[in-house]
Amino acid sequence: MSIHIYNSLTRKKEEFIPVNPAEVNMYTCGVTVYDECHIGHARSLFIFDLIKRYLTYRGFKVNFVRNITDIDDKIINRANELKVNWDELVKKYIDRYYEDLKSLGIAKAEDEPRATENIPDMVKYIEGLIEKGFAYESAGDVYFNVRKFPDYGKLSGQSIDHMEEGVRVEPTENKKDPLDFALWKTSKENEPSWESPWGRGRPGWHIECSVMSRKFLKTDTLDIHAGGRDLIFPHHENEIAQAEALTGKPFAKYWMHHGLLTINGQKMAKSAGNFVTAKDFLASHKDADILKIFFLSAHYSSPIDYSDAKIKSIKQARERIFIFAEKIESELSRQDVNSLPREISYESLRKIWDRFIAAMDDDFNTPAALSCVFDLVSITNKNIDSIDFINNARALFRQMFSVLGLSFRPQAQMAGRTPEEVEQKILEREKARKAGNFTLADKIRAELEEMGILLEDGEDGTTWRRKL
Repeated sequence: MSIHIYNSLTRKKEEFIPVNPAEVNMYTCGVTVYDECHIGHARSLFIFDLIKRYLTYRGFKVNFVRNITDIDDKIINRANELKVNWDELVKKYIDRYYEDLKSLGIAKAEDEPRATENIPDMVKYIEGLIEKGFAYESAGDVYFNVRKFPDYGKLSGQSIDHMEEGVRVEPTENKKDPLDFALWKTSKENEPSWESPWGRGRPGWHIECSVMSRKFLKTDTLDIHAGGRDLIFPHHENEIAQAEALTGKPFAKYWMHHGLLTINGQKMAKSAGNFVTAKDFLASHKDADILKIFFLSAHYSSPIDYSDAKIKSIKQARERIFIFAEKIESELSRQDVNSLPREISYESLRKIWDRFIAAMDDDFNTPAALSCVFDLVSITNKNIDSIDFINNARALFRQMFSVLGLSFRPQAQMAGRTPEEVEQKILEREKARKAGNFTLADKIRAELEEMGILLEDGEDGTTWRRKL
């Protein structure tokens, strides 16, 4: 089976064939560090980490680079607003970004270059565009001449004439054409700046990705360039123009764009009072898997709407998965079955796995893949008396979770209690029940529930699980 990806450039699903067989060069646009990461950022970070993980599982060597924009108008404006140095603001939010990655269980990319650490490379790149006649200097600024690049608009599907409508030129801009975009900007008073042949200034936003993707992945043609749908125009359109004008080669074979996240049908914004940071979510729900399953429930390319009702439903689904996981672990521990089978020996389980792989091969169809997890839960519950079957199911379950980036274990805490302490409480409750002291037994059950522990009484005794 081969992997197929929807290519935003060709507007169709295509078989994935990297430039060099067995190796994938993948670049994604990362965060601009002027504020906390919100759950929209978390979706982007998780989805492309998932795609990288799956490509690795399918045998590719994936070279993955995700940039950090640490100089930008938004950063300068926010620093001025807070009356702090821009580099102090940047350090704070880079630290917060890495804290969020760790809390969410999302891996760092192989390289996460910062724009400010690569400015000499950007200057050289811009000089190359000027030499080739695609860029020009004007009063200390440097602009890309859009009309010199015939393919401009091929990613967004817009014609230059259509783009011209409604274009506004700022009074401070010295463009030859309203569509031209900045490669280098003269710094204003008290703004951060670097030396260049055109005077002190700073790079434009678009140039950093063209430069750093080429530098860190050591290629003129990426296999995959990815980002949010909101970046198609102008950011990714401008990246293509810069890169292909300089090298004369395709900038990326496959362009992937994830859909945007809304809150109760509205765009997320602080002014609207619906801004949900990754930290806010984790502080409230304690479990990154809940957010991840929410993301997996929609195809990456589709928009996704966040609401309390949806998260409640996702928590119920997560609880069902966790109950299943603890149930099979409990059954296998009673039989002292610790090793996982080397291969799945049941046809019904192999069919579920084949469907899972087919779903992921089909443009990373995570809703269909996630449905396979629940099918596995159902079929295993029907065969819970077969130790060999549930041991095979556990192996399959763990493999699915590894591919999907889920943790297998709950992240909710038990109020600092160890499993041994919980077992001791259960023994105390059992003694109270046998002595007819049901008031004490109920009190112990209530105490355990406050600690996040739920008890289930059955014919074989009392079992417990953590409450999500």
